[in-house]
Amino acid sequence: MPTETIETFAALKEEPNWSVEAREKAKAVIDQLDPPVVERVKFNRWPLMQQEMGEAFVSEYAAVEPAMTIDDNEPAKIIQYGNQTVAVGLDQALIDQGVVVMDLFEAMTAYPDLIKDNLMTKGVPVTENNLTAYHRAYLNSGIVIYVPANVEVDQPIVARLIQDSTQKQAFNKHVLVIAGENSRFEYIEQWETVGDVPNSANIVVELLLNSGAKVQYTALDNLGPHNHIYLNRRSHLEKDAVIEWAIGEMTEGNLIGDFDADLVGYGSQSYVNIVAISSGKQIVGIDTRVTNIAPYSVGHILQHGVIMDRSTLTFNGIGHILKKAHGSDAQQESRVLMLSDQARGDANPILLIDEHDVTAGHAASVGQIDDEQLFYLKSRGLSEEMAKRLVIRGFLGKVISSISVARIRKELIRLIDRKLGYDED
Repeated sequence: MPTETIETFAALKEEPNWSVEAREKAKAVIDQLDPPVVERVKFNRWPLMQQEMGEAFVSEYAAVEPAMTIDDNEPAKIIQYGNQTVAVGLDQALIDQGVVVMDLFEAMTAYPDLIKDNLMTKGVPVTENNLTAYHRAYLNSGIVIYVPANVEVDQPIVARLIQDSTQKQAFNKHVLVIAGENSRFEYIEQWETVGDVPNSANIVVELLLNSGAKVQYTALDNLGPHNHIYLNRRSHLEKDAVIEWAIGEMTEGNLIGDFDADLVGYGSQSYVNIVAISSGKQIVGIDTRVTNIAPYSVGHILQHGVIMDRSTLTFNGIGHILKKAHGSDAQQESRVLMLSDQARGDANPILLIDEHDVTAGHAASVGQIDDEQLFYLKSRGLSEEMAKRLVIRGFLGKVISSISVARIRKELIRLIDRKLGYDED
């Protein structure tokens, strides 16, 4: 794509000079950087760097989308369709406390220092790999969530992020979540696709927690089957910060995911819970890494996946306790349930321990449904299909039960049942 297309897009979005310069610097190094490494997943031929940025103004297709709504009772919400923000709602009480829920490009003007200081500076470095550099250069949409110090938000902050695949357009979206010192809130993302035009998706989510902050982060990923997706989620935790992740990876397209937690502060904690289902000929590779940088930090990973048909699902769990991170704890569990003998599943635990006086452990397995469990349920009068359904639900249950909002929990169950080929209740 010619450089002037980026410049035109940036001009229409009224981007500040510092952001345009960051685009240009990122674009200049894309070809000099290596792709990310996802063990046992071959993705180098995937079309992950699409260059159509789409319209930089609200066009007719976006104007008809407010029908895509979030529960009116939710006090903080934002909806984006393609690269356009089509709805924002924020209660006055939260505005008065300084909470921000906003389009990324609008925030660059309204809160320039906040964005400049935090956008790809602490979480995901621009030059980490060629896909992160591409992301910064061709970024065409995003949102900002900011909760100031000592503010507690009682109800979840919800984002509905919709890929517009009714046209040829890259889905290069950035989510920047900043938790001030001792803040408390829950943030929920719902990802989906409208249309069936093949597109790439390059998504970066940065979760930056200052000292003492506590965030519950839930994501329901349901992007369409005609996508090739790079999804990078990164949390950066200062002293005594705590993040709890619950991710339902129900995407239909080919995906490589990089879900990381950097425990940079003393006593910081990250608990990552992921469920994923692959089907058809889909390829899903997920790297989940926790790096214990500070003493007495805690990083736990739980990954459960189901593979069907001729698909591939790879879980790479990486726990790294660095030198001087004494008293730290790194635990991981990766399990894959095979529903087809033509599918391929990998659960690869990796522990890197550079310090004494620590606790670390891992568990990994790939197997089929337990015949004894099926026999027991069938002996109680259930059909084989319902028995399998309940076993799978139980296998994925820890992540399902960790979602606090009933509506979101029901939506994940619906997505699981749909991907498994069961009729909706």
